[in-house]
Amino acid sequence: MIPDLIATRERMQRGDTRAALEMTASLAKARSETNRATYTSLNADIASEAAAHADAAHAAGGPLPLLAGLAVSIKDLFDVAGEVTAAGSTALAKRPAALQDCPAVARLRAAGAALLGRTNMSEFAFSGVGINPHHGTPANPAAALVDPTTPRAPGGSTSGGATSVATGAAWAALGSDTGGSIRIPAALQGLVGFKNTARLTPTAGAIPLSTTLDTVCAITRSVRDAVLLHEVLAQRVVRVAEPPLNHLRFAVPRTLMLDGLDATVTSAFARTLATLRKSGAQVEEIDLPQLADLARINAGGGFAPVEAWAWHRALMADCEAQYDPRVALRIRRGAQMSGADYIDLLQARQAWIAQMLGAMRGVDAMLSPTVPFVAPVIAPLVAGDDAFFAANGALLRNPSVVNVLDGCALSLPCHAAGELPVGLMVWSGALCDDVVLGASLAIEAALAPTRAGAA
Repeated sequence: MIPDLIATRERMQRGDTRAALEMTASLAKARSETNRATYTSLNADIASEAAAHADAAHAAGGPLPLLAGLAVSIKDLFDVAGEVTAAGSTALAKRPAALQDCPAVARLRAAGAALLGRTNMSEFAFSGVGINPHHGTPANPAAALVDPTTPRAPGGSTSGGATSVATGAAWAALGSDTGGSIRIPAALQGLVGFKNTARLTPTAGAIPLSTTLDTVCAITRSVRDAVLLHEVLAQRVVRVAEPPLNHLRFAVPRTLMLDGLDATVTSAFARTLATLRKSGAQVEEIDLPQLADLARINAGGGFAPVEAWAWHRALMADCEAQYDPRVALRIRRGAQMSGADYIDLLQARQAWIAQMLGAMRGVDAMLSPTVPFVAPVIAPLVAGDDAFFAANGALLRNPSVVNVLDGCALSLPCHAAGELPVGLMVWSGALCDDVVLGASLAIEAALAPTRAGAA
């Protein structure tokens, strides 16, 4: 198992490794055939320079920066000074290069990250599957360890970001989450994806999908790395109490989120709940009928199509032929929503959030499978619209609840050795980030014996 960023930073502090050596290894993995479709561009010289700077500062007796000159990948959604932000599309290929780093990238750079390159993604972040017809689709490397003969989907939209971390080509990946775009690929690739409360991290300098739901966040290899990356991106100190599990109370919603689980997810989720109960946690199943109301609230398409249409309509007038047809179809749906419908949607969301928070009162966090099935096989998703849209809708179903809730959630792996990756989602309402992170640290520790040897 690849060590996490914090463990590697500790090795650097002891003098057991150097940032330059770690960068050489990251670059070799980034250039490997496994990552052929992971990066849309690599910045080897800039990343190597950042690693060398961290080594020089440490050798001179100075403190290691938080991210220690280690490789971090950047989703092709964020402005990086001197680079074109293309959002996984060819329609923006001739766009002028960004004049400055967006706030999220600037914060990573200031914390000592070596920005290795831009990662592939679902075009304009509009898919939970991770298919990209322009740059290719990175095959799921974690699934390949279990099922090497059948290429499986990476999950999206932060597809390349997840594969960069899963293969060791990066220690963390900057991405975005509008309906699960961090948590879905993390779940399908056996990684940790933390979607913080949206308002805590700036979205400026990122191409929007939904200005209401977009969240800037990261994929990591461990929960403690997720805490570190969140502290950097949000510029805040996480107050994690790390309560023992026998002090925590969880609820599992029976409504919607347990529907249609495949056998692997069913087994891993049940085993996880049993482990938590054995460790002393209170875990109760509850009806959460408000979840069934989401289909009615989003019947007009929800926030993403109408807010994406507002940004894309001028570009599509000139360049729609360059769009992935599946993405263009979903964006064009936003043109059908009236201003009155949009106001109704905003009001319905606020009423729904109030009802949900009332129903969730008294528990530390909710637990559910992040997605209902393991990584689907790529070939049918590329070949047919029916298979693609069915998989996309199913993958988005559980994680998108938290975005509409304006909440926070963390997906962490809960599968055992020999199983395809399965994600457990720990979630709650707005500004409960530190509670979710603390609970996730405790859960991760409890699951460690079962997880030993897992991909």
